[in-house]
Amino acid sequence: MSKTLCGIDCTECGYKDTCAGCAATKGRPFGSDCMIAKCCQNKGQNHCEGCSDKPCDLKEKLIAEFNALGITDMKQVTDLCALKGSFVNLEYTLPSGQVIKFWDDSKIYLGYQICKKDSDRCYGLTADENYLLVCEYGDGGSNPEIIVYKKRG
Repeated sequence: MSKTLCGIDCTECGYKDTCAGCAATKGRPFGSDCMIAKCCQNKGQNHCEGCSDKPCDLKEKLIAEFNALGITDMKQVTDLCALKGSFVNLEYTLPSGQVIKFWDDSKIYLGYQICKKDSDRCYGLTADENYLLVCEYGDGGSNPEIIVYKKRG
């Protein structure tokens, strides 16, 4: 099993055969930063549990920021997970017709999926150190639409 800084069980991960783990790669398991690892490193900790006995303050801040967006038909955000960029990096078509992606496929972000009330679509939430993104999409990430893309702070 690979060592992690955040406590994720690498044996359950679909990327376990292609990832050396964040501890061995100094927080860059796929070649780019993991925001959880950066948080630990910035605080001089070897893992998340070293920060305190309370919930992760990074997650708590992001959860509060997502909830403060006030998206009316989105349930309250209660948790965020570490997600590989390639998993959340959907292609969005802008009104001009240009197709763009916002995230780095190799970076680790914090995010979550929340089922949209009274709909077969979901909200996808993703954050890094600088930005929050809330999108809406159908089955398997189909037809994604940007709801909010906002600079943090």
